[in-house]
Amino acid sequence: MNTDELLRAQVELYHHCFAFVKSLALNAATDLRIPDAIHRRGGAATLSDVAAETGILPTKLSSLRRLMRVLTTSGVFSVVDDAGGPVYKLTNVSRLLVGTGGRANLSPVVGAFVSPFLVAALFSMREWFTDERAAAMSPFEVANGRTIWETTAAGRSSEIFNAGMAADSRFTMDSILREEYSDAVFGAVRGSLVDISGGHGAAASAIASAFPHVKCTVLDLPHVVAGAPAHDNVTIIAGDMFDYIPPADVLLLKWILHDWNDQDCVKILRRCKEAIPVRDKGGKVIVIDMVVGSGESQGIVSTETEVLLDGFMMCMDGIEREEHERRKIFVESGFTDYKISTTMGIRRIIELYP
Repeated sequence: MNTDELLRAQVELYHHCFAFVKSLALNAATDLRIPDAIHRRGGAATLSDVAAETGILPTKLSSLRRLMRVLTTSGVFSVVDDAGGPVYKLTNVSRLLVGTGGRANLSPVVGAFVSPFLVAALFSMREWFTDERAAAMSPFEVANGRTIWETTAAGRSSEIFNAGMAADSRFTMDSILREEYSDAVFGAVRGSLVDISGGHGAAASAIASAFPHVKCTVLDLPHVVAGAPAHDNVTIIAGDMFDYIPPADVLLLKWILHDWNDQDCVKILRRCKEAIPVRDKGGKVIVIDMVVGSGESQGIVSTETEVLLDGFMMCMDGIEREEHERRKIFVESGFTDYKISTTMGIRRIIELYP
């Protein structure tokens, strides 16, 4: 390499080293509710406006400018120069973080994903790859002394995790149910649907509201459903999907299989197969999950998000699968056919038939 190539390589290396700053800056902006502050100012705000709305100390205005520079450079906010100083505006990304007045609020998802526990797990990867004792656990357990499910079973961690998953469910189901194909996927359900590991019932409630003829039930662990709000159109059941799944015409697995290794996925899907009728009587499992490398290319952001999310899942012993990896566990579970249909951002709707 010549000198110019060496220097460009150095810049790229440093860019990779400091990429984590974008995530933590986004988390800080969400914690400070900066998107809400700009929204309340009519969608455009100066540094002083943001500080006044969020309680940021006047002595920190210069630091706030630097934080906002990270976030505007990465596209979370936009900025225009004005005679009185920079004016910050919402972008499509930051509009998703507004808690009021927006179509959906995904700010709880940021808190669930950008977690000190998960960041610590990433620092344990060398040990996990090379130490036999550590290799028997997930990187999350190596770093934190307990699994992610034990960590999120109670307390503040549970609240953050469940709020993030509920926000994702509301956004995802709202997006799906606005489209015509939702009739073929959910409207065709003959009578009953169980959302397996459905958390606080956000997805099931959305389906029941859109298709009142569908009797919706949520199955999740006792400590999860204990915090679920009341839904007029959803029945909540406490239970473990590895032990028992209540009978239904259709089962929903939204962002569930990626949490588990192949052996556990087969156990879950075999329980699913026991709970649904044959295909001719409407039996199927709807899986909403990522299929790595599927569909037409959506650009570098989508491609990077796919592989970064898979790396993220590796830290908790989960996996984002390619189609051939999914096919393997479907067949091993006893299912005879499946259809991968609509793309929803980075996720796909998969209909699985007994």
